[in-house]
Amino acid sequence: MTIALIGRGRLATNLLPALQQAGHDVVSVNSRTLEELPPRADVYIISVKDSALQEVIAKATKGREQQLFVHTAGSMPLDVFAGHCEHYGVFYPMQTFSKDRLVSFQEIPVFYEASDNDTLQTVKQLAGSVSQQVYELSTEERKYLHLAAVFACNFVNHCYALSADILAQHGLPFDVMLPLIDETARKVHELHPLDAQTGPAVRYDENVISMQANLIDNPAVRQLYERLSQSIHQKAIQKNDQLRLTEDTGHRV
Repeated sequence: MTIALIGRGRLATNLLPALQQAGHDVVSVNSRTLEELPPRADVYIISVKDSALQEVIAKATKGREQQLFVHTAGSMPLDVFAGHCEHYGVFYPMQTFSKDRLVSFQEIPVFYEASDNDTLQTVKQLAGSVSQQVYELSTEERKYLHLAAVFACNFVNHCYALSADILAQHGLPFDVMLPLIDETARKVHELHPLDAQTGPAVRYDENVISMQANLIDNPAVRQLYERLSQSIHQKAIQKNDQLRLTEDTGHRV
């Protein structure tokens, strides 16, 4: 396919070599100014920040209303294109990206949807050319996928940042956490997160939790610690209740 890529951010930086390696002809790579956007391409991929998407769509589709456009945003709906072009879709690679660290697109799940069946097949083909994991997903379902990704990635990374702050205040490098982080991530490849959970909050060890909470000077971080501990314990209770229910049901059979 001939592809025009609109965007120069982290996702676009990773997507460009993946498209080229898949044999696509990337005929242009534009910033959101769209100074050299070609009049024709098989697919126009818009990969810009959410707040700029509608403005870029309005400009990019002008005079190209019959062309196929897709965006890459996890939290933006399919119908953001409505009224601007005839054929449009979503091509959402669910991954965290960095300009300095390229990732293998073949391992990234790509979620797609489209305005009509012919467009759907084209977007599916595009997704399948760069990834081994492709899934059709509606805008409504993608909202929850993106929400889950925020918990699994963004919030977890914020906890890393808080950990780094505590360590730095006491002269310790964040590197000492890496083996722990790596093993925690490896465990959930084999165990459900509930089964992999450890620490004082699972059993709600009030002595440890109270002691640790008192070590935190920042009230907002202390509150976060306490609420996360409560949430972890509540999940542990739910898990145990479900296990008991399963065992009781099994005994009755």
